[in-house]
Amino acid sequence: DLAGCTFSVVEVERKERRKNPPPPFITSQLQQEAWRQLRFPAKKTMSLAQRLYEGVDLGQEGPVGLITYMRTDSVRIAPEALQEVRTFIRQKFGAEFLPENPHIYKSRKTAQEAHEAIRPTSVSRDPESVKPFLEKDLFALYELIWKRFVACQMNPAIFDQTTVDIQAGKYLFRATGSLLLFPGFMALYIEAEDENNGQEEKPEEKLPPLAVGDVLQLMELKPEQHFTQPPPRYTEATLIKELEEKGIGRPSTYATILDNIQERKYVTKIKGRLHPTELGCLVSELLVENFPDILDVQFTAQMEEELDKVEEGQLSWVQALEDFYEPFQKNLENAREKMQDLKGQGVPTDLKCEKCGAALVIRLGRHGQFLACTNYPQCRNTKEFRRNEEGEIEIIENEALTEKCEKCGAEMVIKNGKYGKFLACSRYPRCKNTKKILINGEGKFEVAQEEESPEQCPNCGAPMLVKRGRFGKFLACSNYPTCQTTKKISAADAANENNGPEYTGENCSQCGAPLVYRRGRYGPFIACSNYPRCRFTKKESLSIMEEK
Repeated sequence: DLAGCTFSVVEVERKERRKNPPPPFITSQLQQEAWRQLRFPAKKTMSLAQRLYEGVDLGQEGPVGLITYMRTDSVRIAPEALQEVRTFIRQKFGAEFLPENPHIYKSRKTAQEAHEAIRPTSVSRDPESVKPFLEKDLFALYELIWKRFVACQMNPAIFDQTTVDIQAGKYLFRATGSLLLFPGFMALYIEAEDENNGQEEKPEEKLPPLAVGDVLQLMELKPEQHFTQPPPRYTEATLIKELEEKGIGRPSTYATILDNIQERKYVTKIKGRLHPTELGCLVSELLVENFPDILDVQFTAQMEEELDKVEEGQLSWVQALEDFYEPFQKNLENAREKMQDLKGQGVPTDLKCEKCGAALVIRLGRHGQFLACTNYPQCRNTKEFRRNEEGEIEIIENEALTEKCEKCGAEMVIKNGKYGKFLACSRYPRCKNTKKILINGEGKFEVAQEEESPEQCPNCGAPMLVKRGRFGKFLACSNYPTCQTTKKISAADAANENNGPEYTGENCSQCGAPLVYRRGRYGPFIACSNYPRCRFTKKESLSIMEEK
C-alpha cells in the first residue's frame, strides 16, 4: 500500500553535534585499538611497546626511549608533556585546533596513578622523523600512540546533523545525515569502532536541502526484514574491553590471559574471532562446578581490589591470604575426590566411530588434538579434525596414495606429524611402517625415495639407509622395526656432505668428533661438528679460511 502513497516531509531538525577526542592510551585501550586498526594480537602489541619503551637506536641520537611505560591504567599526563603538545598543535595545525584549556581526563576509580598514560616521550619525534629507524610494525604502533596522544589535546570535531521525518499514509520514515563542518582532532586521528554487530552499519550521508511540506518522489520500494542478531563472538579487542569492564585482570595481565587461553587450546581464532573449543568448554564447566566462588566474576574483581589495598597498605596481606585460602582449600580437597578425569575420559562429542559405533572423544596427543574411539583398546580408530568458521568439527579424511606397505601389504595413508605430513601404514598400530613424502611440482604428494648407504647392517645384513634426526643425519637399518640398528655417519663424510661445512682433518679435543670450518658473525672460526652436544670452538685466521 506504500506504492500509492504521497511521501511528504513533516519535520526537519538541524543541530550542531560535537565529537570529543578520545583520551590518551592506557594499556587495555592500546591493545584494543592496535587490534582494531593494525590487527596486532595483544601479545605482539605489548612486545612492540616494550621495545619502544626500552629504547630504539636513532642514529646520531643513540638509543632513545620513544614512549612512556606501557603497563598503566592511568590517563594522567605530566604538565611538561601537556605544554609541549599544546605548543606543537598551535605550530603544526593552527590556533583554531587548540582548545583554550588542556583536556584533563579522569582515570577509573581503581586506577593506579604510579604511571602516566601511554604517550610519546617527546611529540617533536613525529612518526616520519623516526620512520627510517623503525621496522614496519614498530613504526605502525608508534604512529598510533603518537597520533592518539596529540589528538587527545585538540579541539572536538563539529558536525551539522540533520534529521528529516517523512509521512507516507499511516507510516513514518526517518532519514538522518551529517556534514563535517570542522575536523578538529579528526584531522589527525580517527578512532576505530568495535565490531559488535553482525551487520555492517551504513555511514551517515549528507541529505539534500529539504523543507517541511516538500513532496518526495518514490524511486524504489525495497521490502527488507531484519532479525535480532545474537551477540557476536569476542575478538581480542572486545574481550579485553569486557575484562576491563568486569574488573578482571590488570594492565600487565590482559595479554597473558589472551595468550594462555589460545596456547592451551581453550579457544581457537577463526577469522579474528575467538571460538571456545570442546576442551575449553569442558574445563570451564569442571572448574565452575568445583570452584564456584573462585570462578565467579565478582569474586575475581573483589580479589583484584583486595590486592590493590594490600599494595596501598590498607589491608594486611596475611588477612587477604587467609580469606582466600581457607575456602579454596576445602574446594580443592573436594575436587580431588570428585572432579572428572579429563585426560582419561577425553572431551565428549556427538560423533560416532564408523568402525564400531561407539562415541568419539577429543584427546590430546603430542602433536595436538585428535578424535579417538571410546571403545579403546578393542577399537583403535582415530581421526584428525579441524574446525570450520562456525567452530564445528570437520573430520579430515586420510588421503590415500597408490602405495602399498612393503611389510604387510596394506594401503599407506597420509598422516600429520610433528615435522609435517608423512606416509603411515593403515594397519597401525599392528604395523608401524612409515615413509617420507614430498610435494612435487604439480602440488601432489609422492613418496620420497630413501637414500641408501653402501654399508650393510652389522646385525642382520640388510642395507643401511640415510635418515635425518634431531642431531643431523645417521644410518638406520632398512629392516626397521624388526632390526633397530643405527650408526653414526662417518665424521668426515658428514662434514663434507651436500656442500656442508668443510672438514679440517682434525678432531675435537673434548669429544673426538671432527672439527669443521665455519663462518660466524665475528668472522671465521673452527667448531666441533657434534654441535649442540659439544660446543667446542677455536679461532682461525682468515687466510687459512680463504685457502680452504
